[in-house]
Amino acid sequence: MQKKHLQKKLRQNALYILFTGPAMLLFFTFVICSVGLGIFYSLRDWNGIDPASNFVGLRNYARVFSDPDFRASLWFTIRYTVITVVLVNVFALLLAVGLNARIPGRGLLRAAFFTPMVISSVTSGYLWNFIVVHLFPMLGKLTGIEGLQKDWMSYPPLAFAALIIVSVWQMTGYYMLIYLTGLQGVPQEIVEAATIDGAGPVQTFFRVKLPMIRSSVTICLFLSLVGGFKSFDLNYSLTNGGPFGTTQSLSFQIYLDAFKRDAISYASAKAVLFSILIALVAGLQVLLTRRKEVEL
Repeated sequence: MQKKHLQKKLRQNALYILFTGPAMLLFFTFVICSVGLGIFYSLRDWNGIDPASNFVGLRNYARVFSDPDFRASLWFTIRYTVITVVLVNVFALLLAVGLNARIPGRGLLRAAFFTPMVISSVTSGYLWNFIVVHLFPMLGKLTGIEGLQKDWMSYPPLAFAALIIVSVWQMTGYYMLIYLTGLQGVPQEIVEAATIDGAGPVQTFFRVKLPMIRSSVTICLFLSLVGGFKSFDLNYSLTNGGPFGTTQSLSFQIYLDAFKRDAISYASAKAVLFSILIALVAGLQVLLTRRKEVEL
């Protein structure tokens, strides 16, 4: 009996290793090793070309904190993340509520709003760059709207606004589906009971539906927060960090330091600090929203 139990345990462990082994190997190779190498090179002076490198300790980190370009990119990234997180989640929740109702063609509308997410961010960036640079001035001349006649990519506030618009346009449909899934999981009996007790649509949403989809809110806030901080491809293809580096995200700046300026060690130090920042902010957000779920 004990022998059969041991054989069964060995088979279970073998199956576990068989199915999780490749994933764990890939995770160790491309995540753990990459993080380890990033920390290693952040403590050295290496340009990514020469075979030799010198140990410099925390000098790269000290340089990061005294770098005005780093502070400017950090401030841009924070502003971009906060605005996109708020707008994307508000619009996604409104769309989810609207498309959760029994309206004609709601399936087609759901697909239409989700379609921008299917397009890659690089493609969306180049597409919208063409629209903003070439089509906006034409529309401005036809309609007489002065704001559209300007070259948006030459004015920092307008270039920032273009990034926000494209980000919200592309990501809202994805988060809409997450909120929609949460709303469809709300028991109809509870909604009907609230209606019988005299609650209107607004009260039912804020007092019944919204508290019951807090897990969806947690997921959407986490994904949009991390996605905003890590934004690179749209930043690269739409504005290329311009004008004059005013729309340069931290991810884009790290890329430029590493592959355009051959400052691998300095870029690694920025990447390590940036990773710690994302982990702290995302962890705090999950902790706070999870606590609300527990209180519920």
